[in-house]
Amino acid sequence: MNNAATLEEVTEVGGVITDPEPVDFHRLGLAGCIDRLTAPLRRQGTCAHWETPHHGVEISASCAILLYQSAQEALSHTFRHSHATDVTVRLAAVFHGIRLTVADNGCGSGPRSAGHRTVHAAVQEAGGTVAVDSEPGLGTAVTVTIPLD
Repeated sequence: MNNAATLEEVTEVGGVITDPEPVDFHRLGLAGCIDRLTAPLRRQGTCAHWETPHHGVEISASCAILLYQSAQEALSHTFRHSHATDVTVRLAAVFHGIRLTVADNGCGSGPRSAGHRTVHAAVQEAGGTVAVDSEPGLGTAVTVTIPLD
């Protein structure tokens, strides 16, 4: 797979990061699919860092989609509003669940879009939680935790 060509396919439309390709968790894995979403940030000069401890956790397709959509919304917010130079994406197994964190070093405005509210409601419906930690001038961290039980 030509990673450079793959990343170029992901774009932003009206500030929302979009991937015209169908999400393929089987081929790329959850981390690979989310990594594709960082392409517009990288093109504008933002450094994207990954932290993915390997625990061999199996997650359902519905959980993967929810985490992907959460990452898409958080990364779109970083792209549109934060003026960040660095963004870190973490996927980690936690007690009976999986946690996604998207943290940037931007202006700290925090997500407030309709997309964020929609994702927040879907995560809560799945029994999960969303936390937004945002300080003016210190960046924003969006943490989504979804139970696997």
